[in-house]
Amino acid sequence: QEKKLQIAIRCGGHNVAGASSTDGGIVIDLSRYLNSVKVDAEKKLAYVGGGAVWETVDKATIQHGLATVAGTVNHTGVGGLLLGGGYGYLTGQHGLVLDNLVQATVVTANGEILTASATENADLFWGIRGAGSNFGVVTEFVMKLHPQRRTVFGGLVMYHGDALESLMTTITKWYKNGLQEREALFHGFTQSPDGKPMNVLVLFWNGSAEEGREHFKEFFDIGPISDFCQEVPYEMLNGLQNEGVAHGKNYYMKGVFTSGPLPDCAQQVMDYVTGLSEQLEVSLTFLFEYLPTKKVLSVPNDETCHIRGDRVSCVALASWDAEKTPKGDLKCALAKLVDIIATSEKRLPFASNTGYGNYIMEDPVYQPSSGSRVGANLLFAGNYPRLQELKRKYDPNMVFTKWCPISI
Repeated sequence: QEKKLQIAIRCGGHNVAGASSTDGGIVIDLSRYLNSVKVDAEKKLAYVGGGAVWETVDKATIQHGLATVAGTVNHTGVGGLLLGGGYGYLTGQHGLVLDNLVQATVVTANGEILTASATENADLFWGIRGAGSNFGVVTEFVMKLHPQRRTVFGGLVMYHGDALESLMTTITKWYKNGLQEREALFHGFTQSPDGKPMNVLVLFWNGSAEEGREHFKEFFDIGPISDFCQEVPYEMLNGLQNEGVAHGKNYYMKGVFTSGPLPDCAQQVMDYVTGLSEQLEVSLTFLFEYLPTKKVLSVPNDETCHIRGDRVSCVALASWDAEKTPKGDLKCALAKLVDIIATSEKRLPFASNTGYGNYIMEDPVYQPSSGSRVGANLLFAGNYPRLQELKRKYDPNMVFTKWCPISI
């Protein structure tokens, strides 16, 4: 602070907006030394280093027949995902990742080392559950664990673009019937290697392959071109999507919430995604993440600072090789894509809907003249004034401003 150097905090290094890196400042890289996980099987608790990734958590906990809600890409850092909310395949049974946080050790801007829990520094405990790194560096998370079977059913299923109508009919029916707590389904519009439109499903059932195939029978009956679903060890589950977000590439994303499936604009979105991918020479996927919300919504909105809702989190994800550059304005193009969805939903466009906090891609750097540039006041809605009070208490000099900075 004396040298006025910008501080960034790195765990898994997954923040696409660059919040875990800095040009000319200091990166506090927790992954180097604080990356271990200890399990207390009797108390069903995991003591997770601030720099650990989800793969380490999954492997350590399942040895005891236990698990917690974890990221669906297992080389993601625990800290970034948890502090920003955190959805996972077990969300239907156990809520958000942050709902499973029991205690945290936080180093604040003035160098204090504080314990944050429901009974100690409870205001800080409320704030870190959703407001990211706004209040300090979390060096340890104590997480609640739950009994978990050793194998689960999951994987990718791929369909031609012309299966879209059948898929949307089936997904809409399935969604209206209500999701069961042991399932999850992601539906993506993307492209085949030859540039043709494709549908990709990611299926999950917390049970056997026989149960899973029966449960998702209507989707398999549509006739996929590839079926990679199988019963896998639990610790492999959160690695099923790793290849799609591998290290060493460039990424850009834009998030938005919808009220559910959007059959009326699905073809328009798929066509736009396919055309944009070809035009910009990037790999582009638009993903609907269908997760059961009953457990999430059982927690009141003022219990943590994370704002909840009965909604579907969607993300447009573009990737391209490190040495290349998109052939056009990717940011503007994805904003238009989100506007297509907003129009279908008869809502205001993306400018008034930040989407899921961990998918925010705007420049996260705090600008003193204009306040937060990513609309933290929109992201936290009615909880924002209380967060501003906490910011004044724990970080009055605005030391931590790399992710959705809260203005004072």
